[in-house]
Amino acid sequence: MSDPTMLAGRKIGVLGMGRSGLATARRLARAGAEVVVFDDDPTKLDGLAHRPGTAGDVSGLSFLVVSPGVPLTHPAPHPLVEKAREAGVRLTCDVDLFAAELRSKGHRLVAVTGTNGKSTTATLIHHLLRAAGQEVLLGGNIGRPVFDLDLPESRATVVLELSSFQLDLCSDLHPDVAVWLNLTADHLDRHGDLDNYVRAKRRLFARMNFDDHAVVGVDDAPSIATADLLARCTHVVRIGRAADADYRVAEGVLHHGDRPVCRLDTLESLRGAHNHQNAAAAVAALRCLGVDEAAIVAGLATFESLPHRMEEVARLGSVRFVNDSKATNPEAAARSLASFHDIHWIAGGRPKPGGFGDLLPLVGHIAHGYFIGEAADALTATFESRFATSRHASLQDALRAAADAASARPAEEVVVLLAPACASYDQFRDFEQRGDLFRDEAKRIVAARMAVSS
Repeated sequence: MSDPTMLAGRKIGVLGMGRSGLATARRLARAGAEVVVFDDDPTKLDGLAHRPGTAGDVSGLSFLVVSPGVPLTHPAPHPLVEKAREAGVRLTCDVDLFAAELRSKGHRLVAVTGTNGKSTTATLIHHLLRAAGQEVLLGGNIGRPVFDLDLPESRATVVLELSSFQLDLCSDLHPDVAVWLNLTADHLDRHGDLDNYVRAKRRLFARMNFDDHAVVGVDDAPSIATADLLARCTHVVRIGRAADADYRVAEGVLHHGDRPVCRLDTLESLRGAHNHQNAAAAVAALRCLGVDEAAIVAGLATFESLPHRMEEVARLGSVRFVNDSKATNPEAAARSLASFHDIHWIAGGRPKPGGFGDLLPLVGHIAHGYFIGEAADALTATFESRFATSRHASLQDALRAAADAASARPAEEVVVLLAPACASYDQFRDFEQRGDLFRDEAKRIVAARMAVSS
C-alpha cells in the first residue's frame, strides 16, 4: 500500500467517521488526496471539509480505508464493504497506511497485540523507552489514532497497540519488533470463529523476516502454535511459565533463561501474575531493540499503571476499592480474581460467548458476587452454589452493597473489585465510562463514611 505522502490527486474513500476515520481523512487530505467520507450516521458528515460520499457509490476510488469499528465479514459485511469488493476496490486501514509512512521515513515500529494485556504492555514499552532516553510515540488501539501522531524528523520508535479489528485489513504492516501476548476466544461476533480470530491476529507478522523479532507469550495453545510457525521466518523470543521459555517469571522474579533479572512482585503498578507476564514481554521487546538491561530495570520502578486496569481508586480502613473495568472477558477477570483474596466481586454487563465456567477454579478467592446487567442471570446460575450472590439494577447499587458488606467483615485486607468479565455496552458507552463511574462512586462512599466517623 502506498505511503500517504505519495497519494496526491488520488480519490480515496474513508468509511467510518470515528476518531481514527477523522484522523485518516485529515492526513490524506494534507497529502493532497481527494477524500470522500462515508458514515452510517449522516450527522457525522456535517461540517466536515471532505466531500460526503453517496451511499453505495465507490466509483473512481483508488481504495477504501475502513475504520476498525466497521464489520468486514461478521455478523455481516458492511454494505459499502460489499460494494467495494464487487467493484474491485482495494480495502485497507489506517494502520497499514501509517506503517508504510513509518518505514519510508526510517522510524522503528513496535506493534503489540493479544487478547489481554495490550494496553499495559504497549504503555510500559513506551515508558521504558522514554526512561532510557529514546524518542518514542504511542498510539493505536490505546485511544490515539495513528494519524494523530506527529512524527519527528529524527529517527524515533513508534509503539502501537493493535486489536484484531485493526489487523484484519493489514497486508503491508512490518514491525521491527512484534509482541503477541496471549490468545483466548474473544470478539467472535466480529470474526465468526476462533480460527478467523487467530488469522486476523497473525497478520501482525505477515511481512517479518530474520532482521526482525517476535516476542510471543506461549502459555496457551494458539500462541504456542504461532511461535512455532514464526520460528521458520523470524527471530522468536518466547515468554511463558515453562522453564525453557526465554523469559519467565518464577516466584515474582523475572528470569532470562536461568539468570535472574529483577524482582517484579515488589512493583505495585504491575501487581498480579498477568502483569508480570506483560512486564516480561516489555523487557524482552526492549532487549530486542538493544536497550541496556540496567536502564530497563530502572524504568520498571517508575512505571505507573493505567486507569481501569487493576487500579486502586480508594481505601476505607482495610477495604480496598479496585477498578479493573478493562477486564471485559472471563480470561481477563480471572487474572484479577487470582491477584486478591476475600473479594467482593462486582461483575456483569453484556456477556461474551462461552459462559463463565472458566472462573470456577477461583471461587475460593470470592466472598460475595454482586451481579449487574444482561449477564446477571447467567453469573448467578454459575456461581450461586459456590458463594453468596446478589443481583443489582445498577453498578452504583452493587458498589454500595459491596462496600457495606466489605466494611462489616474484619480482615487484614478486603477488596471490592470491579472485574466485569463482560463488555460494557448494555449500560455504558465503553469500559472507561464504567470504570469512571466506579471510581467516582467509590471515592464518594469513602468520603461520606470518613466524614461521619470524624
